[in-house]
Amino acid sequence: MNNPLILLAGLVLSAALSATAADRITVTIDPAADGPTISRHLFGQFAEHLGHGIYGGVWVGRDSPIPNTRGIRNDVVAALKAIQVPNVRWPGGCFADEYHWRNGIGPASQRRAGRNPNWGGVVEPNTFGTDEFMDFVGQIGADAYISANVGSGTRQEAAEWLEYLTAEQTALGDERAANGHKAPYKVAFWGIGNESWGCGGAMSAAHYLEELKMYSHFSRNYNPAQVMQQIAVGPDGAKTEYTETIMRAWAGKVWSWDIAGLSLHSYTLNGWPPSVKATGFGEPEYARFIQETLGMDDLIRKHGAIMDRYDPQKKVALVVDEWGAWLAPTPGTDPGFLMQQNSQRDAIVAALNLNIFARHAARVRMANIAQMVNVLQAMILTDQEKMVLTPTYHVFRMYVPFHDATLLPARFKPERYRYGKYAMPRVDAMAARDANGKLWVALTNIDYQRPVEIALAVSGRPAVAVSGQILAAPQADSVNTFAAPDTVTPQPLTASMVQGRPVLTLAPRSVAVVAVEQ
Repeated sequence: MNNPLILLAGLVLSAALSATAADRITVTIDPAADGPTISRHLFGQFAEHLGHGIYGGVWVGRDSPIPNTRGIRNDVVAALKAIQVPNVRWPGGCFADEYHWRNGIGPASQRRAGRNPNWGGVVEPNTFGTDEFMDFVGQIGADAYISANVGSGTRQEAAEWLEYLTAEQTALGDERAANGHKAPYKVAFWGIGNESWGCGGAMSAAHYLEELKMYSHFSRNYNPAQVMQQIAVGPDGAKTEYTETIMRAWAGKVWSWDIAGLSLHSYTLNGWPPSVKATGFGEPEYARFIQETLGMDDLIRKHGAIMDRYDPQKKVALVVDEWGAWLAPTPGTDPGFLMQQNSQRDAIVAALNLNIFARHAARVRMANIAQMVNVLQAMILTDQEKMVLTPTYHVFRMYVPFHDATLLPARFKPERYRYGKYAMPRVDAMAARDANGKLWVALTNIDYQRPVEIALAVSGRPAVAVSGQILAAPQADSVNTFAAPDTVTPQPLTASMVQGRPVLTLAPRSVAVVAVEQ
């Protein structure tokens, strides 16, 4: 059997040896420029009660032989802390608009179990509820982004949930204290519904707007130690009805309601229902998938232009709180669990989306990949006591230096990668300056076949050294498994100096993040 690490080393070496045949692309960066802040919340996560996303992925219970802290897996917590997760969206998704929070508080033996009709019809035991979720985000150091039930719930139910979470010296605050948490919780983000145009109630934009006003007014944060931002349901992909309706109303709003963000949901899936294979694909499937992914830029521009008409100062963020690759379920798994493998192609999808969000950082100030563990484009896969980190996880870890960094202009001619009828930029690049003044550059070689040389031209003082990591793989569909967890892992990357400029060689289908020393 071939050793994947040897194959990867050969791939990188082959790329380096053939770099002279590759066209060199120069990326010019001005480290003194002042751009918008790349909010750390662009790197948010999404955890829905879906398949093994919560049960088995995050929660194993206090009595589990799997090492845990108050029922929450220690290995998953450690992995998520390493990528500095800024926020987690919970409990859904479609599940949110059928979730009744009172079923998930109090002694576990007294909680009311139900069914999960959206995702497989399985029993929902409600052993992971509000207090367990707040414990979880506390353990990983993330903010809570809670989605209220607008579809099947009531305004009173949502208002009382927030009171339970954030109040003290009230009956609901006392109930929370009796359940083990005396101090009020901090809820950073409050989502008013989920996909109200679809599984959240199939509402027209006008109908949802009236619900939004009422929920916004009565959703009170009683904890003065935390500013809570309210996020409204926004567009379904390219459809503009919700964007236009909500933003027009916001521009003329009265004092009794407000929002800080408008959500956008868009997946790369190449048609509905999702049927693209997670592995066992070739260049045609790769090219088609990546081309659709790059459409996120046009999507943001389209909705951003509408928002600009009503909000030229960009006070309302565009929140891409569901995005990622939606593929065919792993054969042999429950199709309602949305379990899929995660390949090097998914790493490219992640990097390109994150770069797009960063370039729109003035308007896009939060995003949540779908989903965090065991579901869709996950960071982590688990099986009982086993855990493996995916290529997408490694991209998020490599991108940690961009959290709250300042976006810098990166100018380059990307050339073209073509396969049949598909044509797209050959490379993508994004640059930023961190709080300590260090320059960071993210580079993606989209080309399926060819390596590429990247020369970095830095204004002002010349770059004297470049070092970082590259995520490459033997094949586009290479994955990490429990038996071979290191097939796709970051490797060190350094630059050579050519005519006074650092030059890096990127293998085909690779992602690199480097620090530039001046």
